[in-house]
Formats: sequence, structure tokens, C-alpha cells
Amino acid sequence: MTHTNISTDQSALLSLKSQIISDPFHLLDESWSPATSVCHWVGVTCGSRHQRVKSLNISNMVLTGRIPANIGNLTFLVSLDLGSNNFYGNLPQEMAHLRRLRFIRLSFNNFSGEVASWFGVLHQLQVLTLRNNSFNGSIPSLFSNISTLQTLDLTFNLIGGKIPKEIGNHKHLRFLRLGGNKFIGSIPLSLSNASMLVNLDLSSNFLQGNIPEEIGNLQNLKFLAIDSNQLTVMEAVDANLITPRDNHLDRKLECVISIMKVAMDCCVESPSGRIDMKDVVVRLKTIQIQLIAC
Repeated sequence: MTHTNISTDQSALLSLKSQIISDPFHLLDESWSPATSVCHWVGVTCGSRHQRVKSLNISNMVLTGRIPANIGNLTFLVSLDLGSNNFYGNLPQEMAHLRRLRFIRLSFNNFSGEVASWFGVLHQLQVLTLRNNSFNGSIPSLFSNISTLQTLDLTFNLIGGKIPKEIGNHKHLRFLRLGGNKFIGSIPLSLSNASMLVNLDLSSNFLQGNIPEEIGNLQNLKFLAIDSNQLTVMEAVDANLITPRDNHLDRKLECVISIMKVAMDCCVESPSGRIDMKDVVVRLKTIQIQLIAC
């Protein structure tokens, strides 16, 4: 087995620095020097026990470059934040060696290539944010192995295929953001099993079919975005609800209009204008009571 120490971490970070082709504020250029301890470099945090690099945060530095394979040698890394830079290219396969990772934020860069299946071997991962890049392919089936996952944000990429039904098996999942991609097929019914969901964004895709009514049973859900798809709303209204000679036709028509109003309020383009899920449940229960009374 290869012995690793802080020198291994220093070598990995210097390899990353060598791949940076633009550092306009000279943040790494001036700080990341072999003359000083790695643990004192900007953006680097070392653990008190092993004195190994446990956190790398070089977000919002306007850096341009690629991620080298050597980054996989930062085996004590728990948190990786490269967000809001101009990194590009594919993620190296060697990142699969970072088995301690709990937090990954690569958002607002220019990364490309398929969403890596090796994310699925990072069994301690809690937060994975890849939004606003150019990732493609589909969500790998190995993602179902990340039982600790709490946040999955793939917003505004080029990811397609069907939303895997296994995604509903993530019992700790609180934030699922898949908006602005190329997902097809229907909304998986299994999402109703993700009972901890607080935020669900499936907007601006190519989803079809009915909106599963079971999603309304997600008691913790506070934000739902399903607009700009090809989903069917009208089928939420029973075709036998209204008959030509119905004595309560006017009242039932009012209920139908109320149901459609709720649906429209869920699909408002501006997030701030969308109705809260608790209000949706309350309004639908009120309509149900009115229908029963007819």
C-alpha cells in the first residue's frame, strides 16, 4: 500500500495549481507556495488529528483551468467547493478515490461530459451540487447507493433520460433540483416515498403524463416547481364529476375552477409567486369538502 502524508496533499494541490491558466486576482499564485505549510494556503483547511487536507474551498475566485487526476490523492478530503469559477472539461475518474467526501459543489462552471457513475461509490456523500454546467448523459443507477444523500442539484445542465424511480429510495433526500434539463418520461410515483423532501424542482424539462397525486402526501414539501413541461393537469379532474343534468352543476363547476386555479398557482414561472405546498393541501382539502357537500 502506498504511504501518503501531507506531502502527497501538497503535490496534488500544486498539480491543480499548474492546471490553472487564469488566476486574475493572484490568489493561488501568491498563497500556494511550497515555502509555506499547505494548511496555511488560501482555501485549504487541515484536520487537527491527522494534519491532512480535509476541506478545499476555492469558490468565487474567477479561476480558469482543468481538474487534474492528482486531485484523487486528497484522500482525507471531506468537503470540495470549486463553485463559481471557469473550470472546464471532464471530471477525472480518480476523484472516485475521495471516499470521505460529504460535500461537493461544482456549480456555475463549464464542466462537461456525462454525469459520472463513480459518484455512486462515495457512500458518505450528503450534498452534490452540479448546477449550471454542461453535464450530459443521464442520472447513473449507482446514485441509488448513496444512502446519505440530502441534496442533489443538477439544475441547468444537458442531462436527459428518465428520472430513475430509485431516486425515491433516498430516505434522507431533502432537496432535489433537476430543473432546466432534458428529462423525459413521467414523474416517478416513487418520489412520494422521499418523505423528507422539502424542495422539489422538475421545471423546464420534457416530462409528460399525470402529476402523481401522492406527491401531495409529502408533508415536509415547501417548494414544488413543475412548470414548463408537458404534464397533464386536466386529468386531475374526474370526468364523471359533472353531468348535464346535475342539480349542483354550478357549485361543482366552481370547484373545478378552484382546482385549476390551484394547478396554475403551482406553475407560476417566478419562484416567489408559487403557492406553498401546505397551502395547496389546505386548498384542495377545502375543495374536497365542498364537493362532498354537493
